Amino acid sequence: MIPAKADPEVQAAYLKTEMEPRLAEAQAGQRAVFFVDAAHFVLAPFLGFLWSVIRLFIQAPCGRQRFNVLGALNAVSHELITVTNDSYITSVQVCQLLHQLAGLSLGVPITLFLDNAAYQRCTIVRQTATDLHIELCFLPTYSPNLNLIERLWKFVRKECLYSTYYADFPSFTAIFIKIEPIE
Repeated sequence: MIPAKADPEVQAAYLKTEMEPRLAEAQAGQRAVFFVDAAHFVLAPFLGFLWSVIRLFIQAPCGRQRFNVLGALNAVSHELITVTNDSYITSVQVCQLLHQLAGLSLGVPITLFLDNAAYQRCTIVRQTATDLHIELCFLPTYSPNLNLIERLWKFVRKECLYSTYYADFPSFTAIFIKIEPIE
């Protein structure tokens, strides 16, 4: 599905000129390509599907605590590298993620595909990426369909959050430690 405000021609051109060459290099083992995005998971009731003839009461967590995950998904191996917190995702967390990726010592150039969030486009992130020899490629506006990690976040919401009761915040955040890459 393509967002209504997206420009399909711009997306197609970006895919052909920016993404496909880098992904081909990644498949050949000459480059590491990661898709980066943040997801914000809220400890709240999420009903996946409910139909009942009789009135039914369902237990739901109280409060609205939020768990933030900034992730980088390897396009080839599907390895997930994360930075998590329960406050906010800022340029500081993006720089932490960049350092984690550089610390992998992959021996090949690293490219990140990111959306246009202000905390990812700022000067400190760009400078840190330059210092660590990491290439940042910003997706066209309104292009979550080009970001592979968006599919992982959708899967996590569907499989781990919808129609599942978590009694407290620690049990809620524990599910994110168990996230395995999708094959």
